[in-house]
Amino acid sequence: MNNRLYGNLIFELSHAGRRGFTLPKNEFSDYALPSEMRRASDAALPECDEMTVVRHYTNHSANNFGVNNGFYPLGSCTMKYNPAINEETAALPSFEHLHPSQPEDTCQGALELMYHLQHSLAELTGLSDFTLNPFAGAHGELTGLMIIRSFHERNGQPQRTKVIVPDSAHGTNPASAAVCGLDVVEVKSTAEGMVDVDDLKGLLDDTIAAVMMTNPNTLGLFERQIPEIAQLVHECGALLYYDGANLNPLLGKCRPGDMGFDVMHINLHKTFSTPHGGGGPGSGPVGVRKGMEPLLPTCVEKGDGDIYHIRRNEAISVGASLGNFSVMVRAYTYILSLGRDQLKMVGPLATLNANYIKESLKDVYELPIDTLCKHEFVFNGLKDKSTGVTTMDVAKRLLDYGYHAPTIYFPLLFHESLMIEPTENESLDTMDAFIAVMRKIAEEAQTDPELVKSAPHNTPIGRVDDVLAAKQPVLTFMNVEC
Repeated sequence: MNNRLYGNLIFELSHAGRRGFTLPKNEFSDYALPSEMRRASDAALPECDEMTVVRHYTNHSANNFGVNNGFYPLGSCTMKYNPAINEETAALPSFEHLHPSQPEDTCQGALELMYHLQHSLAELTGLSDFTLNPFAGAHGELTGLMIIRSFHERNGQPQRTKVIVPDSAHGTNPASAAVCGLDVVEVKSTAEGMVDVDDLKGLLDDTIAAVMMTNPNTLGLFERQIPEIAQLVHECGALLYYDGANLNPLLGKCRPGDMGFDVMHINLHKTFSTPHGGGGPGSGPVGVRKGMEPLLPTCVEKGDGDIYHIRRNEAISVGASLGNFSVMVRAYTYILSLGRDQLKMVGPLATLNANYIKESLKDVYELPIDTLCKHEFVFNGLKDKSTGVTTMDVAKRLLDYGYHAPTIYFPLLFHESLMIEPTENESLDTMDAFIAVMRKIAEEAQTDPELVKSAPHNTPIGRVDDVLAAKQPVLTFMNVEC
């Protein structure tokens, strides 16, 4: 590629006077913007012809990595393939051209879809009802905690202002609690990576609003003592919150509601196969157990004559509209496409894939907790630490082989964490190829460690200074001669 022609920034291709468009003739020649609304000088925009613009952005788009063009084993994020049929249904004109503020009687089909999605999610999770209102997983967490806080206040227990969070939890858990005005209390993990029940017992009192858990947890391990934990939490008058980030391996096998969870959010963009790479779009529906339904924000209900209408909770509002509707369409399509029997296979296949990769690599990568995992597992870097090759180096070297790196340096329980999650729709061939590359990198660390430490070598941009980029980001174009 001619980098001078297809430079890194569109500004580098700008030439004064070049145009890629022609505006229509102004039919309102007498109209002029008031002087106070006009710029004092022209905007500093790049000036390029259309072909240059198209080629520039097309070439850049080819450098983007997505689950549609390669294996994306990003742990705890469930980067699942989004089937084309999901896109087709979301793009139907009757759905695509809806407006969130139009009258209910003009969008009955959309409301019917949302109603059935709410109840499908309730059936899959063992809870009573859902709101589809939240726009993302973390937004769902905040919504769930707002519901929990409202629950205690209505029951005359406003002193319940603390939330217990495991030390292995996703970072959004304590962040959501803080945003909700709640104090965070940390509960330790055992050497086996589970919630320390003895430590939890000492933290439970009448100031606790909820315990937030992910099951399986961030290490990909199923919390085997969850019935005892649920009993302890409920006996102290608190509620049990389920972070749905790791729902993928449970789908079709067990339900959070049956385990004793009272409130939960689901990441539709993870478990139900809608695209979310690059920051969006997302959807974080929140469900509650029986008796708590009135606390849900906006929900869709079915009235007389099969007429669907919107019920709003004036006490809790988390968004002006009903949520990201196109994500809901994709998720409902996924559910209907698989059907009851095939949905039951999602969890077992995700678990099988993760254990297959784990067992195939644990002789060359350190496995701190050697046990059956669910949808993901965590290595603590390479087994041989004498080479000096770090988890960061392994992640960078994977780019040379055409793979997106797994999650690295999280969870914080291990110094060189490398979290791998293959979803249920990855083939044996794909996993075998990934395993071969991971073993190759382990071999390179032994024979030529500098090759790995200086990776990547064949990507558009080489090894960057991540710390400098975070501390001193360059956010604007500087017109300098290269």
